[in-house]
Order: sequence, then structure tokens, then C-alpha cells
Amino acid sequence: MLRAFSSSSSSIIRKRGSSTGPLNLLCFLQLTGDLDDCFCDIESIDVFNNFKIDPHIRKLVERDFFRYYKVNLKRPCPFWPDEGQCSIKDCHVEPCPEVRVQHAWLICFNLTLPKKECEQAHELGAVNSTLSNQTKEAFADWAHHDDAQDHFCGLDDEMSPDAEYVDLLLNPERYTGYKGPSAWRVWNSIYEENCFKPRSVYRPLNPLAPSRGEGFYKWMEGLCLEKRVFYRLISGLHSSINIHLCAEYLLDEGWGKSVWGPNLHEFRQRFDPAETKGEGTRRLKNLYFLYLIELRALSKVTPYFERSFINLYTGNSQEDSSTKELLLQVLNETKAFPMHFDESSMFAGHKIESKTLKEEFRLHFKNISRIMDCVGCSKCRLWGTLQTQGLGTALRILFSEKEIKKLPENSPSKGFQLTRQEIVALLNGFARLSTSIKELHNFRTLLKDQR
Repeated sequence: MLRAFSSSSSSIIRKRGSSTGPLNLLCFLQLTGDLDDCFCDIESIDVFNNFKIDPHIRKLVERDFFRYYKVNLKRPCPFWPDEGQCSIKDCHVEPCPEVRVQHAWLICFNLTLPKKECEQAHELGAVNSTLSNQTKEAFADWAHHDDAQDHFCGLDDEMSPDAEYVDLLLNPERYTGYKGPSAWRVWNSIYEENCFKPRSVYRPLNPLAPSRGEGFYKWMEGLCLEKRVFYRLISGLHSSINIHLCAEYLLDEGWGKSVWGPNLHEFRQRFDPAETKGEGTRRLKNLYFLYLIELRALSKVTPYFERSFINLYTGNSQEDSSTKELLLQVLNETKAFPMHFDESSMFAGHKIESKTLKEEFRLHFKNISRIMDCVGCSKCRLWGTLQTQGLGTALRILFSEKEIKKLPENSPSKGFQLTRQEIVALLNGFARLSTSIKELHNFRTLLKDQR
């Protein structure tokens, strides 16, 4: 996956029980209290997510409607030449063979490495496109059903002939070995060119920046709320992705079977204040902030799904009904949260200026979604695309409050609409954030055991 938070570019694979140094709870001791730009505290989110949301959202995304995501992993990078790389330690000049998968590919060149390590990166980063004939037949039925619906928003890449369904359960988000200059370039482009930031201001610990970003937060204090929110959302997404990689790390490959689990060393490199010069706590707080934004979006879109004719169609009426019931259970839990983010304070100024700012906000985010086409690892691109689209869908929901309130009770072809792809991305993206917060609890427990 995309890895660019590490203060070191070394790749360390540790077996269970191996020493990871004098770990401590400093990152969690500072991760407490209220979040900036909203009226909510971290402890309340922990309890709410770990006991109310996480158990149900995990079950939901295992249902057929949510486990299959249609995505085009073949689009070329629109910003620089494709330079997908097997970024494993000790790269040297020996070309990597091209590895093709049925629905996606990973090409290695420029940075080269020992054959065995390159094959490992291919295996970890490739997308498992295995689908049964019965599943393929079901997809044709799904497409026929979806084509019969009236869409009031563009279907974008979903209708591309290169777009294919991917089974997310066969392709879990975890460590792939994708890191180094290739991953840095993607995140550097996202932060440096798309977060409303002048080129003279550098974010802290940016490995590609000439300075250490000393004036970054002073600059951020002068930003309007909307631009601060944008940066915190991207930082929160970045943090969430890194937590997934630390929690599902390749620990051992003995006896022909891979062992995956939490890597405390990797976690500390990305989030321990001592390792990150204080950045780790900010990163984790931005994860909680992003969680609040998407939680708010789910609570706001509940009326859309409560209408009787909204059907999570897979062709199995009994499962479809059960899936919708579980979805409504999750959505009703989100509505019950007492400390939601108040989006009404955003874009609330002068009408023309607010409209311009909102359009700029939208275009910046759209640009970031295109940068995901520059990720050189198929599995990383899959999950990066899904989570970016999930966040984009959440933002569209928050900015469509009036349209959602005007939804007709008995007309499926008028007003605010969500595509199947948007629904799948929205719920799976939020499930990833929920998992991240749950994994923080697990890391906290492991760190206590290390004391």
C-alpha cells in the first residue's frame, strides 16, 4: 500500500514476539481530549465506534452487495509517465519482469531489485481477480438492473470497458512492500499541489522537501475552515491507510504460508511523537476528524436509504432484504451519535465567494482521485481509489443536504441519486476508518504489554 509516513525507508519484516525496541505509550498519552474544528472528544469516538459501529459495519461489508467493487485499474497516470515500482530494500540494476493479472497489472522498471524480492512484491501487490462463473452471471444481472435506473450524476469510470468487478474480501488492504520514491511522489503531489498550500510552505517530515516545515502550522492557523478541513481529511486518510499496513504486516513466510499481523516497529515509526517530532499525534487526530466527517455523511444520507424502493440489488431477494436491514441498523446508529460535526459552518460566507470556494474544493479533490491512477501497485491503487471515492461521496452528501431533504417518497427517478459504486465505496471507506480506530485500541493493548 501507499507508505510515506515512515521516518526511515527501510523495510523491516519481524516475526511474532521479536523485539521492537523500547516502545512506550507516548503516542496514546497525547491522543486524548477534544478535536480541533469540532465539538467532540476522542474517548467518545473510541467507545462509540468500537462497541456500536465496528461489529455491524464488519458484517455489512462482507455481504455480496458490498464485497464487489467495480474499478478500472488500467487507466494511465495523467500527470507523469507510469513508473510503477517494486520498492523493496536493496534495489539494484536488474529489470523486473512484467506481471499481468486478468483484471489488473503491475509493471516494474527503473528501480530494480533481486529477483526473489521483486517476485514477493508482485505477489503481495497483485490483485486476486478470481470470480466464479455464478458470480460473473450475477454481475450481468446487476448491470441490467442498474442500467434500468435513472442516474442524475455521471457514472464516470464505472462504465469504462476496462472497469472490472473485484472481490474485496479476496484482496484485503495490507502490507505489499510498495514504498520509497514512487509512493513518496504520489503523496507529495497530493499534499504539495492539492491542499491549498503555497509552494513556499512545506509540510513537516516531507522526504522530498528542502526544509523541515517549521512554519507549516503557523500558516495553517491563518487558513479558512474549509481549507483546514481539506488538509485534515487528506492527512486522516493517509493515517488510516498507514494503520492498516501496520496492523496487517507480513511477519513471516515460513513453511509456504504467510503470517500477517501487527508490527509495532512500523507503527512507532509513523505515529510515535519521538520518532515523528510530534507529528504522530496530529496524524492520529486527523484520522478521528475524518471519521467524524464520514460519520456525519452517513447520518445525513439515512433518509435516502429508508425509502422502501431503495433496493441493494444482487438478485437474491432474501439476502438483499437482510443486507438493507443491516445497513439501516448501521445508519441509525450513526444518527444516534450525540456529537456530530457541524458542516453548516462550511461555505457559509458570501454567496459568490462560497460557491467559488466550494468548486475549488471539489476540483482539488477530483484531482487527488486522478492521482490514484499514478499508484504503481495494483492492490494499493484498488484501495486508494475506493477510499478516495468513499470520501468524495461523503463530501457530496454533506454538500447536498437540501436535495436529500427534498427526496420524493415514491419516485426513484427524481432528486439526489447514488450509484452502486458510490454506495459500495462509501460504506467500505467508512468501514476502513472504523477498523483503523479499532486497530488503535489493539496497538494500545500491545504497547502496554511491551512495558
